[in-house]
Amino acid sequence: MNSKKMMKSKKFLQMQNKVYRVLGIDPGYERIGVAVLEKDTHGKETVLFSDCIITKRTDSHPERLRILGNAVLEIIKKHKPNACAIEKLFFNENQKTALSVAEARGVLLFASASNDIPVFEYTPLEVKTAITGYGRADKKQMTAMLPKLISITKKIRYDDEYDAIAIALTCFAREKILLIRRYPQKTDLPLAKNLRFDTNRKSKKGSLGRIV
Repeated sequence: MNSKKMMKSKKFLQMQNKVYRVLGIDPGYERIGVAVLEKDTHGKETVLFSDCIITKRTDSHPERLRILGNAVLEIIKKHKPNACAIEKLFFNENQKTALSVAEARGVLLFASASNDIPVFEYTPLEVKTAITGYGRADKKQMTAMLPKLISITKKIRYDDEYDAIAIALTCFAREKILLIRRYPQKTDLPLAKNLRFDTNRKSKKGSLGRIV
């Protein structure tokens, strides 16, 4: 792990309680997937919240960005995540759509950064590898694997929501969280300083089995 990544990881956690939360975001424009996952000191992961934030095509561009930003700020306020995990963008042939998604993603990054929440970014390949062990897995393989890794009790309508859950799980897997803590509910979001890593243990190839 390079020094920049390590410095960002050290911003994770402090305080007393025994759970840790990650906000996963699948960025988009017409809709974005969001999920808040919680992990306790025994390694059990739970989906606290997941949904799709949908904007109307009839709304103006600034209004759609405002809706997305405010919705994520409300999720942060309610669930108080310790970290944000978001997928990196790859521009497609539709430059207009790509630009709109990039601008929406910037609003989402601002919402996290303005609350002192460290942000971790992953490529689609990294997410697929963390979940299925195969970087070229398709949507069917991803949605089939997720319920085997974490309990999903609600009916999910859009793939974006599955993707947000997968991105949050990737954060737990890739960052090798060992010490999991949560700040008190009635305080501002803290900067975390006490995350420790087992640098002597080699991670296994494949999916979430590599979490320590």
